[in-house]
Amino acid sequence: MTSEGNQHSDRFGEVADAATRAFRLLPATPHELGRPRNAGARPVPQRISTGPDTVERDLVKLVLTLVELLRQLMERQALQRVDAGDLTEEQEERLGTTLMLLHSRMSELCAQYDLSLQDLNLDLGPLGTLLPPSE
Repeated sequence: MTSEGNQHSDRFGEVADAATRAFRLLPATPHELGRPRNAGARPVPQRISTGPDTVERDLVKLVLTLVELLRQLMERQALQRVDAGDLTEEQEERLGTTLMLLHSRMSELCAQYDLSLQDLNLDLGPLGTLLPPSE
């Protein structure tokens, strides 16, 4: 083989080795573990199955999930600012009131579409859930 052919062969070998290492990092499939698919400790991730009669509710669920994620991020940022002493007492009070109203409104919207805040926590499979567990 020519040196160019060896380079391609070496490169393919490197790619194959990298792929093998990457696949070893993936979680084992239920078949590899020798147990039934639904016998694990973790529930099977929910699949989105939407139809013409549920499309509005499913879309609302997705939008509310994103809003809840942003709300929780804002809440954490606010707590960090309060802990750091970056806010005046008046700002802390307004921020607390705003976050409580937002949480209340989220609960109302969920109730309107027969959802709970736990329904908004999407299971991302091996990554875990989108939102942290409720306290």
